[in-house]
Amino acid sequence: MARLDRQADALARIYAGALFEEAERAGGQATIESTLAELEDILAMAREDAQFSEFLTSQILAPDNRRDSLRVIFGGKVSDLTLNFLLVLNDKARLDHLGAIAAAYDERLQDRFGRVEVDVYTAAPIDNAQASAIEGRLRDVLGKEPVLHRYVDEAMLGGLRLRIGDQLVDASVATQLRRMRERLGASGADEIRSRLTKIIDDASN
Repeated sequence: MARLDRQADALARIYAGALFEEAERAGGQATIESTLAELEDILAMAREDAQFSEFLTSQILAPDNRRDSLRVIFGGKVSDLTLNFLLVLNDKARLDHLGAIAAAYDERLQDRFGRVEVDVYTAAPIDNAQASAIEGRLRDVLGKEPVLHRYVDEAMLGGLRLRIGDQLVDASVATQLRRMRERLGASGADEIRSRLTKIIDDASN
């Protein structure tokens, strides 16, 4: 079974750009955001229902047959814009690209409205006050409005780890300890070399 890959690529960005422009013409920011929400809902259905995922990604099912089913499934449940987009993807045999297109669309939305998605990993759940403090610091550093997604990683000793796009910022306790050991190891080696040099110098005098 083909997967609805979330990795945005060049083709996904072309389709996402076309959909974004149509949504913007249709209703501005509100329509742009509601269209993304509908795409995410469809992808959530595919993740939860293997049969539906197979329906979207199957190369065996003829596009003509799938087109009628798409109208039945989504007619009146999503906007005409989203439904028509699904029908275009079906006709182009690109429905298996829907996850990547949604990811590229989300990137476009975040960039347009000055937002940035940030995954926050901590050893224990953080409360709203802690999340607000993190948001404030990120806002100052990034110059954008951070949208936090909180995750708990029980393997962490403490601290936090941030993923901002494809960048990883690791401030976990485990990483700090590892770096400390590396610094101590380097300074220890320097100290040993210094002592050996002194012994050799003393012996030569």
